[in-house]
Amino acid sequence: MFQVLSSAWALLLGVGLLMIGNGLQGTLLGVRGEIEGFTTLEMSLVMSAYFVGFLGGSRLASEMIRRVGHVRVFVALASLVSAVMILYPVVTDPYAWSLGRIIIGFCFSGVYVTAESWLNNAADNENRGKMLSLYMIVQMTGIIAAQGLMLIGDPAGYVPFVVASVLVSVSFAPILLSITPPPAFDSTKPMTLKDLLNISPLGCVGMFLLGGVFSAQFGMSAVYGAAAGLSIFQISVFVATFYIGAVFLQYPLGFMSDRMDRRLLIMAVSCGGAAASLLGMMLGGVYSNLLIAAFFIGGLVNPLYSLLIAYTNDYLEHDDMAAASGGLVFINGLGAIAGPLITGWMMGDAVFGPQGFFLFMAVLLVVLGVYALYRMTQRPAVPVEDTGTFATVYPTSSPIAVEFAQEVTIEAEIEAEQEEQEAAAG
Repeated sequence: MFQVLSSAWALLLGVGLLMIGNGLQGTLLGVRGEIEGFTTLEMSLVMSAYFVGFLGGSRLASEMIRRVGHVRVFVALASLVSAVMILYPVVTDPYAWSLGRIIIGFCFSGVYVTAESWLNNAADNENRGKMLSLYMIVQMTGIIAAQGLMLIGDPAGYVPFVVASVLVSVSFAPILLSITPPPAFDSTKPMTLKDLLNISPLGCVGMFLLGGVFSAQFGMSAVYGAAAGLSIFQISVFVATFYIGAVFLQYPLGFMSDRMDRRLLIMAVSCGGAAASLLGMMLGGVYSNLLIAAFFIGGLVNPLYSLLIAYTNDYLEHDDMAAASGGLVFINGLGAIAGPLITGWMMGDAVFGPQGFFLFMAVLLVVLGVYALYRMTQRPAVPVEDTGTFATVYPTSSPIAVEFAQEVTIEAEIEAEQEEQEAAAG
């Protein structure tokens, strides 16, 4: 692990600073929107706009990189992110913020594609899994650390926005000064959505529903906290708790995933997330209950992303896994665009109020759990000994990271097959 860290510390540091900047601006806008008197529906437009841009960026980044190269794409997009973050407190209008969020989502998607390509290129067959694990740890640590920075200045002023902008700007240095050469870029053509749906209906439906749940968590949790009257400190801890839960529960669920029918685990995890959402909705008036709900929602929902990918891989040949990953990420992105919009409507005073935040996630997770149960009646389970390896990846990643995870899975399976062959021969 230390060898991996020493060879890629500059890239990981740069990615960590990017994640802190991104995590800070999302929470900051949720709080500042409440201060400016934006309605929850207006804030849902702002938050949804990020996922519109992110989905667009994930589709176009590869072409930009082919045309002008990794370095130029990275610098150009990260510079735009830094500039938009500075402009947020200057133009406090929900439609201007929505435009800014589209730009930021597009740029962050391209920046992640660039950075993740570098990381994947820096890895080899011996350390690819460790590199992916370190990258995921850096991602979650960055988002969690960002919430602590909410306390450095008044969100009604300029200082937090300046800090977010500076963090993104500073992230250029370790990445661009790294001695690691830019990789050759060759993206995989996605599998058609029709073929993907035929191969894994649960994987496709699950990724769409999960996109809505994750975008509500990532985009609307700070909006909920502000609407519920939480203090800045309470909102920071509340948002961070979602990702702390993801860090703690990812590996136990991954361990279980490799040892049981994944559909059963998907159903159980979905129902557990729904129960935690209902806890937050009904007992969220007590702050400690809110944190418990956030811990288990984040801890169960985020690993579902990896779990659905691993489940889909069980029905794919090795050569098709990377192609399928593009389709799964696209389906998840479509759900993510709709998530904040529906959540914002449900949080309106004329509908369910702030508790609509939890109700929306509970409904989607119940639907996912019921559908997983239905799929268990439609075809037999893949024998546990024939299932693929669970590789950790979070919904905040670009398609490149998902392909990165697929490579880890394929290498682990090939190694396991070789060991079995050697044992049989011996």
